[in-house]
Amino acid sequence: METKIRMGKRTFTDEGQINHFLRQAQTIFLGLVDDNMPYVIPLNFVFKNGNFYIHGANEGRKINILKNNTNACITVCEIYGTIADPVPANTDTAYMSVIANGNVEIVTDLDEATAAMQEMLDKYVPNYYEVALSKAHVDKYISSLGSKTVVLKIKPITMTAKEHKGDEQMKFYPGRKVTQDTNR
Repeated sequence: METKIRMGKRTFTDEGQINHFLRQAQTIFLGLVDDNMPYVIPLNFVFKNGNFYIHGANEGRKINILKNNTNACITVCEIYGTIADPVPANTDTAYMSVIANGNVEIVTDLDEATAAMQEMLDKYVPNYYEVALSKAHVDKYISSLGSKTVVLKIKPITMTAKEHKGDEQMKFYPGRKVTQDTNR
């Protein structure tokens, strides 16, 4: 299933920059379908070897949904600011976003799960831990609610990226007034 971006001029295809963006972005929105109703949750993630990795409890609504339907849609978006314009309809947002469709699978290989969790630690708390995450910790960890942790992998079937840099000189800041921009 290929999806075309309606505003084609914002299509972004540089794989190196897309990978860089996905390594830096902080939040992924995972969309699932629960009895014909959307269910979207924000999560920490890593993008590794062309796959998205997330983690969470091995029980609950997300896991129950995945037992019946492994299809997923992922959205990652970073906002870089609002672009002001004297014409209200031309006010815009500077951003980059990636949308991917794929299937979710539980990572059963302990080496792969540990590598994904280590990469998450490296991303969100770099250089905090003095030793690498052990496979035993990933395998045996039980949360305060009594749940084991599960690592999930989303393999994209399709992926599109959009970017709108916007005019840096027109970036809105508190105190900016339209009268400053009408003589441009």
